[in-house]
Amino acid sequence: MRIADQVLQNLRVAVDTLRAGKTRSALTILGVVIGVATVMSMAAIVSGISNQIVRTIEIAGPSTFYVIKVFSETPINPDRLPAHVRIRPDLARREADRIADLPEISYAGIWAQAFGRVEYNGVRTQMLTVMGADDGFTRIQGGELTDGRWFTRGELAGGAAVAVLDGDVARRVFGRERALGRTVRVGGRPMEVIGLYQPPGNIFSPPGQQIGAIIPFLLADRQFLIDRTNALWIPVKPRAGVSVAEAQEAVTIAMREMRRLRPGDRNSFDLMTQDQILDTFNKLTGVFFLVMIVLSAVALLVGGIGVMAIMMVSVTSRTREIGLRKAVGATRRDIMLQFLVEAVTLTGIGGVIGILTGLAMAQLVGVVMKIDAVAPVSMTVTAVAVSVAIGVAFGLLPAIRAARLDPIEALRYE
Repeated sequence: MRIADQVLQNLRVAVDTLRAGKTRSALTILGVVIGVATVMSMAAIVSGISNQIVRTIEIAGPSTFYVIKVFSETPINPDRLPAHVRIRPDLARREADRIADLPEISYAGIWAQAFGRVEYNGVRTQMLTVMGADDGFTRIQGGELTDGRWFTRGELAGGAAVAVLDGDVARRVFGRERALGRTVRVGGRPMEVIGLYQPPGNIFSPPGQQIGAIIPFLLADRQFLIDRTNALWIPVKPRAGVSVAEAQEAVTIAMREMRRLRPGDRNSFDLMTQDQILDTFNKLTGVFFLVMIVLSAVALLVGGIGVMAIMMVSVTSRTREIGLRKAVGATRRDIMLQFLVEAVTLTGIGGVIGILTGLAMAQLVGVVMKIDAVAPVSMTVTAVAVSVAIGVAFGLLPAIRAARLDPIEALRYE
């Protein structure tokens, strides 16, 4: 009970001390707030994006995989391709058709990604993703057609100038006017709107990569600039009862036959599974999160040094007070506890404000990025523990210095 009473008493003294030097205390707390807020907000954002990616993969299905030109954990500069990539042929529509005809496969198509603005009567969007695909789009991406129709076989085969717009994009450019049947410009090209698409609520869509329009692949291939190394792929879905390994083997054999590769030749294409996508993403976000942790650790270190500096000043300015306390019976432990509690109070307040600020920042970013950014409970507990630990670690030296003061010398201090 005595220790608990001492802690409460020292806590009241600490609060009074903070009130006496508001500006100095606020500046000291600020470093802790910045560090903790950075950790909390980054943890929430990374967690939210990870959850979105996982849910998006669940939409496509764990068995879906992709035929790509080359697998790389980071995009390759299409203007400076490495030699081993440059010698590989681009994916072709006939290869997608051949894969789709395999008995092990229920769906295969060739898709491409381009970018452009959607414009109607002077109203235009920011730069959005334009997908060159087919009527099997929702089988991979999920979502639904809320109005109109998908492409006919003739439109797909001829690359007709038709488009299925994202519902939100259509409302943005058309307002209350009905979009179906209207001519809209997508990437500067006139196209007839034949349908409206509503993506699933948990589809991962980073800023600037919202799917604005879906058009026939052949139209995208002919009229848009496509990065054939990074933005051209064949999504493949095995038939029910066929394992991913069996489907991949069948696709590999078909692709090698079409490209006339000999038994000893290496594949001139790559297959990418959902697990590889998730693993690559985790590596990228892991590096990003590590950088953020290091940056926030620097801020926490600065905050900790500030705490130590202010406590050193506090010890000096309260030398006579320490002498009086020792003269009336306070022990070294009592003095040390007093200053440790003050240091922990400083960092504790900074930690709480930092957590609240970080959560608010994460919510704001979550609204902008349309992700569910919620900080893990473990990270919240860790942030609190770290802020308290900083108070203890950086408050220890001033506390020891205060505890070692000679009471007679302290009483003589002016």
